[in-house]
Amino acid sequence: MRQFFITMAGTIAGIFGFFILLIFIFMFFGLIGALSSIGEKTPDKVLTLDLRQPMIDHSIGETLFGESPKSVVDTVYALNRAKDDDSVKGVFIRAENFGMAPASAEELRLALLDFKTSDKFVIAHAQGFEGTSLMSYQAVSAADEIWMQDTTGFAVSGMRSETEFYGGVMEKFDADPEFFQFHEYKNAVNSYTETGFTAEHREATTSYLTSIYDNAVAQIAADRGMTVPGVSQVLKASPHSAEDALEAGMVDKLGQLEDAKDYVRKKVGNDKIAFTSLSSYGPGTTSGANTIAFIGGQGAVLPGQSSGGSIFAPGITMGGDTVSAGFDAALKNKKVKAIVFRVSSPGGSPAASDQILAAADRAREAGKPVVISMGQYAASGGYYVSAHADHIVALPQTITGSIGVFGGKVALEGTFAKVGYNIEGITVGGEFAGAYSPDAPFTPTQAEAYRGQLQDIYDDFTTRVANGRDIPLERVKEIAKGRVWTGAQAKEIGLVDELGGIMTAIDAAKKLAEIDVDEDVRIRVFPRQKTIEEQINDLFTGSAQLAQDVKVLQDIAALPEVQAAIRARNSARFGQEMKADIPEVR
Repeated sequence: MRQFFITMAGTIAGIFGFFILLIFIFMFFGLIGALSSIGEKTPDKVLTLDLRQPMIDHSIGETLFGESPKSVVDTVYALNRAKDDDSVKGVFIRAENFGMAPASAEELRLALLDFKTSDKFVIAHAQGFEGTSLMSYQAVSAADEIWMQDTTGFAVSGMRSETEFYGGVMEKFDADPEFFQFHEYKNAVNSYTETGFTAEHREATTSYLTSIYDNAVAQIAADRGMTVPGVSQVLKASPHSAEDALEAGMVDKLGQLEDAKDYVRKKVGNDKIAFTSLSSYGPGTTSGANTIAFIGGQGAVLPGQSSGGSIFAPGITMGGDTVSAGFDAALKNKKVKAIVFRVSSPGGSPAASDQILAAADRAREAGKPVVISMGQYAASGGYYVSAHADHIVALPQTITGSIGVFGGKVALEGTFAKVGYNIEGITVGGEFAGAYSPDAPFTPTQAEAYRGQLQDIYDDFTTRVANGRDIPLERVKEIAKGRVWTGAQAKEIGLVDELGGIMTAIDAAKKLAEIDVDEDVRIRVFPRQKTIEEQINDLFTGSAQLAQDVKVLQDIAALPEVQAAIRARNSARFGQEMKADIPEVR
């Protein structure tokens, strides 16, 4: 037995020594390679950006299940770095055919305009603009040349959002929707109580869609050297053939993808030019004597940890604990001179929103200026977490505001009765103990008490906005009422300080921290993103499911009817009172 253990120990030691030797060999050859590359010119490259792939607002780090999604913020960082890289000769874009979020399209456009200040080219190729959304075209309108496949069409026309109304369904099934809204523009309630748009709902939606449309058309006109009426006329006459789009000045050349690539090669003067994806090129912006903290929050605001997606909730969420921990870590770091908080959220939990706001306040009190960079959305709870910042930057097409609150439930007693299903409850204690029952309607006492809770949340919200933005409370109440605004509109009424994207926010943070605006800074993410190994550990120390069970659950959760039910259930959940009802805009 003793000899066995001696043999085993020797074997383990030999294996360990072998791996140590391998490490030294790799290090040796790596050093030789590094030394041999000194003095060599970095190969020329053209960076590629494929807008046909979905993009999240900002990076969530490495993920266990598949490649980490590409993000708008990382793309902007990469383009900013590339404009000063002599090895990068230009950018080649695969245009999206159908649409994207308005603010995302606008931020990409701004990044391309900034990149072009280095006198490098931007060429875009589209296999048609077959969708009607203006956003897919706006994202590439700043390109020097737009190519389009000649067998496709140009259908870009405008924008459309759709809202689902369940009021008629509720009536047919004797369901009783009981909701309270603060106030008439907090339109999430309408999906459950109405059969169509109320006057206020229609007014607000038309207003922000028109604002986005007018802004996009003006930017496209400037990019294409056209007039606003000229662009509008082309859009109103859509759809067009490829040849008509060329004649109208909306595209510059017709041809296949390979034709456009060959054109790029000739433009560079190198048949073997390397086409390198922006994601593999890397974001950069991580050097400098001073550090600016980047804290990200996207998706619904919820208590607990932020999520990068799960089986039943594939969306990304902003966790109160995670974001607060980021602020607390940043304020303790002596190298951090300022904080940029990127918000792309329609809101959610009042408690989690207030937790994040308090953490931002702690950072400011510790002498770290806080700048908000609003992405696609920063509405309701997404605006609440931003309210006390030293400076708020939003894109003109950001959806923001929605300073309001709603809550309630759908009482299903009548629905259950139709199928002979019955729920009976026994309550011990106060009458409010049964208020959240999905069966019975609110009693008058319960309704009054619950409405009072919502009133308290609304009063807190408006007061925080008034204090943070230095706007009289009565004025805040005039522009609140749950109304949604675009970033451009929000700036006019004092809810936003400056229009721009993430780089504008970083410049604002530099100024507040008294750092020269032209000085390079290190952008450090707080809290630190978990490694794959840490995520695996979390998975196996939690409630991991067998692989086959996960696959079954994923298939079930992906069913359209299940997703619709989940959306309806989440919309009526208590603890989600501070969430804006924002239809998808494309």
